[in-house]
Amino acid sequence: MSSEDDVKFLAKLVHRGHLSREEAEPVIGRLKGGAPLDEALLEAEGWDEERVAKMRRTDAGERPEIPGHEILGPLGVGGTAEVFRARERKSGKTLALKILTQAYARNPVEVKAFIEEARLLERLDHPGLVKGFGPAKSDGTYLSRMELVDGQTLQEYLEGGHLFDEEAAFRITLEVAEVLRYMASEGLVHRDVKPGNIMLSQSGRVKLIDLGFCAQQDACDADGTARGTVQYLSPEQAEGGAQADIRSDIYALGVTLYQLTIGSLPFEGDCDEDTLRMHVMERLSSPELKSHAHTPLLHYFVEKMMSKDPELRYQSWDELVTQVGEQVEGYASLDFKSAASQRGQGRGVSGKGRGRGAGRSSSPGRGRRS
Repeated sequence: MSSEDDVKFLAKLVHRGHLSREEAEPVIGRLKGGAPLDEALLEAEGWDEERVAKMRRTDAGERPEIPGHEILGPLGVGGTAEVFRARERKSGKTLALKILTQAYARNPVEVKAFIEEARLLERLDHPGLVKGFGPAKSDGTYLSRMELVDGQTLQEYLEGGHLFDEEAAFRITLEVAEVLRYMASEGLVHRDVKPGNIMLSQSGRVKLIDLGFCAQQDACDADGTARGTVQYLSPEQAEGGAQADIRSDIYALGVTLYQLTIGSLPFEGDCDEDTLRMHVMERLSSPELKSHAHTPLLHYFVEKMMSKDPELRYQSWDELVTQVGEQVEGYASLDFKSAASQRGQGRGVSGKGRGRGAGRSSSPGRGRRS
C-alpha cells in the first residue's frame, strides 16, 4: 500500500472516530518518517495486530462485523449512529442494526443515552412504534437490534418532490398522534417529531422511529436547554429550558402536517438562531395554506396545533385524536376529498417505498439544541 493510501486511510480512521486528531499526530509523524501505517498504529497507539487487521478488513467500520449476524448493506446514517440491514444467522431473520459511531462510543454520556433508547424500544409495544430487541456490545461496538421496516421516511418522500393530499396527511397525522398518545400513557414525550422520524412501510403503515430525545413528561434537562430539531421546536422550547410537555409534541406534529401538504417548512431562517426567533416571535402566515388548493379545516388544524400559546393548542392526545379522527372519517361524506383532488391533482402519495430500515434519520438541517 502506498504512503498516499495510508494517509487516506488514517484520515478515514479519524473521520469515523477511531482516533482523535490529537491521537493521530504521532501516527502522522511516523508516516512522515517512512513507517507504514499499520506499523505506526502498533507503535504509536498501542493497537494490537488483530485490531489493525479488523480496521483494514472492515474499511474502518464501514462494513461492520457483528458476531451472529451477516451485514447485508447500509440503510442510513443519523446524527450519532449508522443503520444496517442484517440477517441473524441462527434464526435467518432480517432486522436492522443501529450501530453507535465510534466518535460517540468514546463518550460515556452518549453510550448511556444510546443504551437507554434501545431498552426503551424493547420495553414499549405499539404497532406504530418500531420494535426494539435490545442493546448489545461486541468488541467495543454498541448496537441496537430493531425491527426492519421496509419503506421510506416522510422526509425522503418530500425530498423526492412528493406532496401529500389532505386525506393522506390527516391519516398520517392521526396514526402518529395515536402512537404519541400511547407514549404519553407510559409517561413519555417524544421531543423529536418530524418527517425524518416517521416512516411509511410498504403496506402504508406509519412507524415512528428514533427515541433518542425521548423523556419523561415534565422532565427538564439539567443544562436547561431544549432537545429536538430546530425547525420543529415549539416557541416555549425555542426560548430554552422548557419542560418536556405533550403540547410541544403537538406543535411539532402541526409543523409536520404543514410540511406534508405545503412542501416547505413554516419557519426557515438564515441560521438556527433566526429560525428559533421566528418560532417565538413570528405568527404563522402562509398564502399556500390559505389558498384554494386547501380546505379551511387544514388551516384550522395547523393553526391550532401550532399556536404560539401552548394553552390554545390541544391539551391532550385524546382531544386531538378525536377531532382528527372525525376529520378522516368524514372526508368522503363531506366531499373534501373530491374537492381537494380537483384543486390539486397529483398531490397524493402511496405508502410504497424503496426499502429502508428503522432508525434512519434524515431531517432538514441537522441543527439540534443539545
